[in-house]
Amino acid sequence: MVLNKEDLDKPNSEVMAPESSDQFAITRTARHFRPTHFLLKIQSYSLLCETGVEKYESGVFEAGGHKWRLSLYPKGNKKMNGTDHISLYLSIVDTEKYSLGWEVYATFKLFVFDQIRDKFLTVQDAEGAIRRFHDIKMEWGFDKFLPLGSFNFLPNGYLVNDCCVFGTEVFVHERSAKRDSLFMIKEPSNRIMTWKIENFSTQQDKAPISSRIYIVGDSKWKLLVYPKGIQDGANKAISIFLCSIDCVTPDLKIFAEFKLRIKDQINNKHAEEKIKHWFSASFIDRGFSQLLLRKDLEDASKGFLVEDTVIVEAEIMVMSTAK
Repeated sequence: MVLNKEDLDKPNSEVMAPESSDQFAITRTARHFRPTHFLLKIQSYSLLCETGVEKYESGVFEAGGHKWRLSLYPKGNKKMNGTDHISLYLSIVDTEKYSLGWEVYATFKLFVFDQIRDKFLTVQDAEGAIRRFHDIKMEWGFDKFLPLGSFNFLPNGYLVNDCCVFGTEVFVHERSAKRDSLFMIKEPSNRIMTWKIENFSTQQDKAPISSRIYIVGDSKWKLLVYPKGIQDGANKAISIFLCSIDCVTPDLKIFAEFKLRIKDQINNKHAEEKIKHWFSASFIDRGFSQLLLRKDLEDASKGFLVEDTVIVEAEIMVMSTAK
């Protein structure tokens, strides 16, 4: 293929359709600034071709914490239908030290220098496709990087005084992103937390009183009781809250659907309410400021206060856990 003047006047950017359904489209553009990571300059290019070498491998360079080289087929990679083209590939090397099952994800660009217009023809997968390098596939690139007719046509500037320059840029996508898995658990283990508060009358002036720590599933909780109430329950009700012990960092949130109750120890007619809440470092507790009025607590026939003992429970029906 020989380019004429019309070819030289083509736009600086074009997208080539893929050769097959398992390939990405290829984007070709021109730019002035040189490749970031590696340049391969070949002098006496015709003599290299005359040696009959099928594949030339460049020296090793480093990018993104890995070692690479360029693999050039001066007359095309015939096994990959690259006849009448230059084939150019990026290969990862020095992988013996990697652990079994290693993978490196990277986007890359390959270049050839137009020495007349001082521009680099840039060839890359369209839309910045990410390629996976691994022990079975350690080389990616372009079977038809550039037609030989275009490369050898002097006005294109790719081969001047029998000298040419290729290059590459490699950008590695590290697989170090933080992962967060949210699980919703129905009826978690040890979901009922029972707190028997003895000598309740002696606790009246404390605000709040706190239970021991309970472990429900993998989460830690405690109960808070305000004997004389707070907020709109102040001095007329008992206020009860469920408190998360785990939510101490800003990025951790725990969902819970739960009941809070004060047990009727005689008639089994408990005072209870159900609520849903996302616990966090900013909102570590949630409950009810008027779960039980004090007049009902003090009514012995209702069974909430028996032998100066109050029994408080929290029951978690649904809870989230993050891993």
